[in-house]
Amino acid sequence: MAAVVDEVGKSAEKLVDEEKDEIVDDGAGEASADIAENEDEDSKDAAGDENVAENGTGDGADDKGEEKKKKKRRNKGKGANKDPIAFPVVTLYPDGNFPIGEIMDYPPAAGIDETKAKERVKSEEAKARDLEFTEIYNEARIAAEAHRRTRKHIKNWIKPGMTMIEICNELEETARRLIREDGLKAGLAFPTGCSRNHCAAHYTPNAGDTTVLQYDDVTKIDFGTHVNGRIIDCAFTLAFNPKYDRLIEAVRDATNTGIKAAGIDVQLCDVGAAIQEVMESYEVEIDGKTYQVKSIRNLNGHSIGPYRIHAGKTVPIVKGGEATRMEENEFYAIETFGSTGKGVVHDDYDCSHYMKTFNTGFVPLRLQSSKSLLNTINKNFGTLAFCKRWLDRLGCTKYQMALKDLCDKGAVEAYPPLVDVKGSYTAQFEHTIVLRPTCKEVISRGEDY
Repeated sequence: MAAVVDEVGKSAEKLVDEEKDEIVDDGAGEASADIAENEDEDSKDAAGDENVAENGTGDGADDKGEEKKKKKRRNKGKGANKDPIAFPVVTLYPDGNFPIGEIMDYPPAAGIDETKAKERVKSEEAKARDLEFTEIYNEARIAAEAHRRTRKHIKNWIKPGMTMIEICNELEETARRLIREDGLKAGLAFPTGCSRNHCAAHYTPNAGDTTVLQYDDVTKIDFGTHVNGRIIDCAFTLAFNPKYDRLIEAVRDATNTGIKAAGIDVQLCDVGAAIQEVMESYEVEIDGKTYQVKSIRNLNGHSIGPYRIHAGKTVPIVKGGEATRMEENEFYAIETFGSTGKGVVHDDYDCSHYMKTFNTGFVPLRLQSSKSLLNTINKNFGTLAFCKRWLDRLGCTKYQMALKDLCDKGAVEAYPPLVDVKGSYTAQFEHTIVLRPTCKEVISRGEDY
């Protein structure tokens, strides 16, 4: 979830312990056994066929062969764990060893002895601090694995001609199953962004939106997952027409550059300068016209806190900005946006994204409908972002006036879609990283990007 310029619940280890006893009930253990049994039956059938051919086995063999075939047919539907989105992530790793993201060394920071970054990986003190936070890292890794599996499914499933609501529903249903949604303990961290073309961020369809995905669209798929408030904020750009490949390559390269530049003691402005240099080194040709790719200067990456998607620090994608340094054990969303337009976005269209204002104290409300809606927000989303579709899903009706009242009173903040000039194209890539004491971990990294 883009940033614009202008420890709660159970631990991952406890969650895993609870899930161990449920694996068979969920079907994962049964499915694994069935697959092994089917493979064994396949080998036995093959051996039986050879015996029939060589030894001329009689009617009894035919009866046994038919029985085996029936058994295979009965078991065929049980191999559901071949589907990577069939079961919650926690059930697939009962030992609690969740996939670790990409591990990277720290770069030297300006004004800091460069040997300090190199020594971190060997420091016994740093290793000890690293172990202290294993539980937190594991919570984020569960969310990251759910994100990876969801986006892989969506990339294979999505096709032009689908409505944006259909796409969001499929993505969110998949992510909820993989993360094993459980109130505020685990679930979606913010609404699915599916901003198209000159719209760069914060668009998700409201009820009744009939927008259809087109072959020539450039779509930013931006969604988040969390476990105990440890948020994975990760995005990619999807295009079916290869004429946009160069634009997508530019933004992916810029994001990877930002990830490489980030590190403990690194100044945020240095990350932005590195991103802009790479982003704007690209030129793209679309429909016979050449454009220099521009960093969208009023969109940024950001630090992430527990249940707080924008935790206070911004990571610019252009040179300049704050000289604030990144610190140990901070989580960051490194995201970049490239555009063939002006490289500046502004609000437009119907708003769909909302989020309760973090650290807001008591807000006096006169309308009973506003009080009721705020209670619903507190119970189901807390300080995580939400959208109107999610309110509809909870059975809320006639909430528009109450939602406006909450925004007017400062209890909730609206995040309208952000657009560049019409006719332009924008792209986005984003990963979540954590600055561990010993190394930098790109938690959301996958085989896809």
